[in-house]
Amino acid sequence: MDQYLDIEEIKKIIPHRYPFLLIDRVTEIKGSESIKGYKNISINESIFQGHFPEKAVFPGVLIIEALAQLGAVLMLRGFPEEKRMAYFAGIDKVRFKRVVVPGDRLDLETKLVRQRGTFVIMEGKAFVEGKKAAEAILMSALA
Repeated sequence: MDQYLDIEEIKKIIPHRYPFLLIDRVTEIKGSESIKGYKNISINESIFQGHFPEKAVFPGVLIIEALAQLGAVLMLRGFPEEKRMAYFAGIDKVRFKRVVVPGDRLDLETKLVRQRGTFVIMEGKAFVEGKKAAEAILMSALA
């Protein structure tokens, strides 16, 4: 089990870059079964210029994207660099439970539910201070 991956190691696995790289650190990996990490939510992020200027709220769609990126790190870290790509194939059972705002640390968990060839189904959950902020079933196609 890897202890953690810092941002430079994450960038070696997935192609996302600022401003769309939504994982700051991976804190736990259990084989190809599950992964945990986090994103620090900062008022300095450009998204808050428009969402919303008077009351900053981190968009739910970006929470789901952060979960998908974390899942991609889990699935792609064993692939050769030139073959590392995952695409959304579907999203089900998305639920948002609380608002995420600047200053929050968004704790992320993704676990493998099923893999059939290059098609992967994962369950993702996001938390702030131990309280669930969002959850979803994520389906991806590995390229």
